[in-house]
Amino acid sequence: MASNAAVPFWRAAGMTYITYSNICANLVRKCLKEPFKAESINREKVHFSLSKWADGKPQKPVLRSDAPEV
Repeated sequence: MASNAAVPFWRAAGMTYITYSNICANLVRKCLKEPFKAESINREKVHFSLSKWADGKPQKPVLRSDAPEV
């Protein structure tokens, strides 16, 4: 059954809300004047690591140099 309800424009464009939100945030950061622009760009950086889990415990992350050759 099709719905006649309005669809958000980001969904109609084939985007997810996260993608739309990231595009908007980048545009705002680029429009800022200094020193706010540099400060917001530094705040944008995110550091994270991924760990695989086995038997309910996180495994040590594999570094690229330690990765097995394929």
